[in-house]
Amino acid sequence: MAHDEGLYAWRARQMYNSGDWIAPWGNAHHKTPGFYWLIAVFYKLLGISEFSTRIANMIFSIFCLLLTYEIGKIILGKKLAWLASTILSVEFLWLQYCRLGTPDIPTIFLIILAIYAFIQAELHPKYKYILVFISGLSLGLGFLMRSFMIILPTVALFPYLIGEHRRHRHLTNPYFYIGLFVGLIPTLVWLWFNWQRYGNSSFAALFGFVVDLGSEERQGNGIVFYFWNVPLKAFPWVFFSLLGLFLVIRRPLPSYQLILVGFPVVLFAELSIFSTRLSHYSLPLYPFIALLAAIGLDWLGRIYQLGYTKKKTLLYKGNIPRTLSYAFGLLGILLIFASIVAFAWGDRKYATLGLVVGLSWLILPIVWISRYHFGYKFLTAGYWIAGWLIPCWLALAVAGGLGLFSDYNPAYRTFLQQQAIASIVQTHPIHFVNMGGKNAVLLRFYTPVHGQRVETITQLPALSYAWVYKPTPSQLSRPHRVIDSIQDYKLIQILPSK
Repeated sequence: MAHDEGLYAWRARQMYNSGDWIAPWGNAHHKTPGFYWLIAVFYKLLGISEFSTRIANMIFSIFCLLLTYEIGKIILGKKLAWLASTILSVEFLWLQYCRLGTPDIPTIFLIILAIYAFIQAELHPKYKYILVFISGLSLGLGFLMRSFMIILPTVALFPYLIGEHRRHRHLTNPYFYIGLFVGLIPTLVWLWFNWQRYGNSSFAALFGFVVDLGSEERQGNGIVFYFWNVPLKAFPWVFFSLLGLFLVIRRPLPSYQLILVGFPVVLFAELSIFSTRLSHYSLPLYPFIALLAAIGLDWLGRIYQLGYTKKKTLLYKGNIPRTLSYAFGLLGILLIFASIVAFAWGDRKYATLGLVVGLSWLILPIVWISRYHFGYKFLTAGYWIAGWLIPCWLALAVAGGLGLFSDYNPAYRTFLQQQAIASIVQTHPIHFVNMGGKNAVLLRFYTPVHGQRVETITQLPALSYAWVYKPTPSQLSRPHRVIDSIQDYKLIQILPSK
């Protein structure tokens, strides 16, 4: 995906190709290199490809599910832990970033590993030193992976670390700080070598980037951005999580209230205050959205099991499951009609997705009607809860099958797979002339053999090949032939001068 995923993939490839794991781009860099190193390791193991760029995130996403289950099992019990991990796996933005080559998922793994180790240290005092060491180590490695952005979730842990300090004493455990220091060692080593090359500018680049992020509002995303973006990207689970949050506030959980409630609330406030607001910055909230949603959905399942009261209003507590079932059944019907319209307009991909999602949302009213109007008592709360999970799973499975989670730039993929293009880029070094634009990063990544990066084609030898971005007549004054073009980019061959 241009731009972020492509940049991470390209920079990792520069490290891999050059053998320079410090700063192969020739200047002081604004990000810590942990994720570049991770991708480069998989390049070495599996070769350079989209799969090897993304495999690390796929692996860490599985670990995140397992840790979410383990944390939920301790705090909420096995049943709700299973439900929470299932909900997490069908949250839209979460699943999307589990299949993208960006550092968000490995960073979240380190965050929830730190939380899990803190909790285990309370349960197993005999091993508290090693477990607290793991917590500190995880947060230290989080800086290597995500730079200063790790500070936000670390601060969100303060309500638990400070508020429950009398019980767990984590902040006075020296092994926490030893682990934190050990986790920072790779970053400090990288900074040392970086400083030897670029002096103080290596520190200036790192600090300057986070200052710019903290003072720049992107795409007009104001302070209310996450109030609508998170519910949209985690639909419908945010609404269940708000119900779960209400239930947990009413009846606080002993010992872990400041983890289950304090962490996501503080982190949400931090993200909203932070000036640069982007969808993927909210991803550390998603495991906690899933945990709270499990509480809310389980509560509704118990209400469903009790039945409903005809004489009460639709919003009466006992009638909420029925109201939700009919509301989402209506949503399903609307999606079916929308898919018919999309098919008529020739958009078969989204028509297929809309039809599958629309039909699957009819599960909820069908289960409700079958139990309470036709007397099929075997349709217990488990079936009704499955009626929430199955449509989301089917929607994401179909979207993945249609390439909406992996094939973000099919035009570039198919263009470069053409025999006439592939035979050139696979066997000749390709130069880059004044390459700009967002998608230039994709061409750099997909071009196997790189030539020079120059400003004009006059700097290139005869019979060589080059990508050119938005070429002007003056830039193409030298004899050449255009092999093919895609959007603003042309693949040309320099011809000998007559």
